[in-house]
Amino acid sequence: MTSSSKRLKIAIIGAGPAGCTLARLLIHNDVLAEVTIFEGDKSIDARSQGGSLDLHKESGLEAMKRCGLYEEYLKYARFDGEAFTVANKDLKKLICMAGTDEKSSRGRPEIDRVRLREILVDSLAEGVIRWGWHLKSVVEVGDGSFNLLFRDQGLESGFDLVVGAEGAWSKVRAFLSDDRPYFFGVSGVSLSISDPQNRCPDLYKLVNRGSMFAFSDAKSIMAQQLGDGSLSVGTWGAHAEDYIQKFDDKAQADTETIKALLRKEYEGWNPLLLQIFEMADGPVVPRNLHMLPIGTKWKHRPGITMIGDAAHLMGPFAGEGVNLAMSDAMSLATTISNASKPSLDVDTKSLFSTAIRAFEEDMFKRATKVQQMSYDMMEAMFMTPGAPNHTIEKWLLTAAGKDMNFILKGLLAVAVYTYFFFWRCWNL
Repeated sequence: MTSSSKRLKIAIIGAGPAGCTLARLLIHNDVLAEVTIFEGDKSIDARSQGGSLDLHKESGLEAMKRCGLYEEYLKYARFDGEAFTVANKDLKKLICMAGTDEKSSRGRPEIDRVRLREILVDSLAEGVIRWGWHLKSVVEVGDGSFNLLFRDQGLESGFDLVVGAEGAWSKVRAFLSDDRPYFFGVSGVSLSISDPQNRCPDLYKLVNRGSMFAFSDAKSIMAQQLGDGSLSVGTWGAHAEDYIQKFDDKAQADTETIKALLRKEYEGWNPLLLQIFEMADGPVVPRNLHMLPIGTKWKHRPGITMIGDAAHLMGPFAGEGVNLAMSDAMSLATTISNASKPSLDVDTKSLFSTAIRAFEEDMFKRATKVQQMSYDMMEAMFMTPGAPNHTIEKWLLTAAGKDMNFILKGLLAVAVYTYFFFWRCWNL
């Protein structure tokens, strides 16, 4: 491919935050490319999008700015959602941070997952996303292009670049790598509470329009406020893989039985925390958590790559998954833009391959660091005896110190260990 005028034909698999951010950046910046997203779901609301997430200044928020969508994002951002509480099962608070406003923000405002996806999807012209196109397999053609075989629509051909952004069970990953997600020992149940301000005001006050996490006994109870005022609530804990079967069988038919099972499982926890199970009235979603091996890589192949969970699936415990995915999209969009600038004397395909290989190597390094952080935070709270009362230092230093130099980490460690030494003297 040496023509200065040929438009790249790019297929993005998956219309989640990673895929939509990439498409928006390419189109918004007038990259010389024909961009199509193929999404297996039949519509944006075909399944639950989850609860709330916080976008970070240097990653998710920066991506929204580069997409030209930051002002739209601000319409739905909840800076008071930065309120954050970590407690034990007796509701003794180890960390309690107040909400903020835009001026005093700590750089991590909350937004509903569904709202973020809607902003990104709505920013794309009609026809960019093909809904209900479920990818079955990827086929490499002799000329270096790729064909895509879809379950219902058959074959689409002639793609110069295929980007897998379709999450945990990526078909693009199956083409590139033998790595598969594995269950890492944590399961949970998600529910919701409508109108908590009136139905359970004490619980509403505890969450404080932000997020509350209570840990003990290798399990947790969590609650996050959503944009409509409801609470996304649920549990995570260290369990065998078949743990969720007892909930799966009853999830649609018998919510009260499930709530009784959860009350029994969390017997002895603070009554206000158990009120979460009493007041839950939304759909029950049991799930096991999976991850890819830390440090997952694949051998570079020209014309095909991955971003987001497809590339580096991890647990949700560091709050970095969407932010890392949007960073991937920014980096890949820049790579594509730079490598596709018209040139009369450069083999564009060779240039593309070299540029994307460099993108992948950089992504592998970034992702490995974040995967390890997420795993360490999970291990500190779910796999270590004495959590959270005796593991909070490791958990907090892992979260707060990821971008600090050695000296600052040392100073922070002294402050954190000193504070929690006295916290234990006063509270245990």
